[in-house]
Amino acid sequence: MKALPVLLLGALLCVDPGSSLQCYNCSSQLSNSNCMTKEECGEKDMCRTEVIRVVGLFSIITKGCDSSCKEDYQDFKVGNRNISCCSSDLCNVNAAGAVRSSYGLAGGVAAGVLWTLLSKF
Repeated sequence: MKALPVLLLGALLCVDPGSSLQCYNCSSQLSNSNCMTKEECGEKDMCRTEVIRVVGLFSIITKGCDSSCKEDYQDFKVGNRNISCCSSDLCNVNAAGAVRSSYGLAGGVAAGVLWTLLSKF
């Protein structure tokens, strides 16, 4: 009988009380290496990554917890803005997320392939 309380106490110590989601957090950084600070999120939060790319120049990265995260993509003449959301621990490690290629990048790749094909003739 005395073993039962000891077993119950041991079982309670082994149960994970549940941990909150962890996300990387930073604000308006030019390098993803500056976005490695970990943050504990609230119960209903997701990890959010926002990347604003100025084609050929730089990217501005913002990461953190967000209770109303909505994925979004906007393409502009001089770049794009991408918001991605995820819900596992530290899932916003990469600043790329689900970033779509800009038209400039796609055009550059197409020009490179075309140049390679034409230079052989």
